[in-house]
Amino acid sequence: MRGWLRDLTDLVLPTDCAGCGAPRTALCACCRTALAGSAPRRVRPQPEPAGLPAVYASAPYAEAVRALLLAHKERGALTLTGALGTALARVVRAGLDASAGTGAGTAGTVVLVPVPSARWAVRARGHDPVRRMALAAAGELRRTGTAARVAAVLRQRRPVADQAELDARRRLANLAGALEVTAGGDRLLAGGRVVLVDDLITTGASLAEAARALRIGESRAVYKNATREVREERSTGGPEKAKWETGKWVHGAANKTPANALGPPLRAAVIAAPADSFERNRN
Repeated sequence: MRGWLRDLTDLVLPTDCAGCGAPRTALCACCRTALAGSAPRRVRPQPEPAGLPAVYASAPYAEAVRALLLAHKERGALTLTGALGTALARVVRAGLDASAGTGAGTAGTVVLVPVPSARWAVRARGHDPVRRMALAAAGELRRTGTAARVAAVLRQRRPVADQAELDARRRLANLAGALEVTAGGDRLLAGGRVVLVDDLITTGASLAEAARALRIGESRAVYKNATREVREERSTGGPEKAKWETGKWVHGAANKTPANALGPPLRAAVIAAPADSFERNRN
């Protein structure tokens, strides 16, 4: 209900730019340029947590961009969702283009997986800002010719502390093993080009944990297919022994799969990152 009231209020009442305070506009031209005026680039936090996927970002997390993200997330400035979604779609496309340049596959629907917020945070804010941006980004990708959808398949499996006052080491410990793929969520990931999405990256702990959970979910889906085919080989007396001896199928644990079974590498896209984490002259 609060989200609907905010939408209605934003349409009826005049507002100021959430980035700089310019009058009678939700997002002025200068702040729009700060948000999405530069080409997205690869970012790497230092130190870089283990398991972090390749992350791309649109803008440094400072000044107007910081104000825009906070206004959308904490103050429910929902008129910003479209612009943030468009910026996020550009970042997603940049990451996919870089992946294609490495020889990875380019076929399949783009599946945007938002990093989940804590339930208490969603209740306090009255909306889920990252999921909103992901839906807007998927819409922009479809509008510009790229098949895309949102799969909110991650959830918190245990409570976590507020990250705001934690350093990088404590954030990693706080989030370790905190996320999981929802029941049946692995089926929604199958066959798609999966991209994790969030509003920003700081230490990378959230994205690294989300990537860990997604890889387990994808592995489980591949493993189900592999064990089914192995059972068929056994029942028909086919070349089971050869397949096992050449290592085509890996047995023993649900997260052990052929090295190339998960398709294109996992990517992540965010709106903003610390200025010193942007790579120079590299994708």
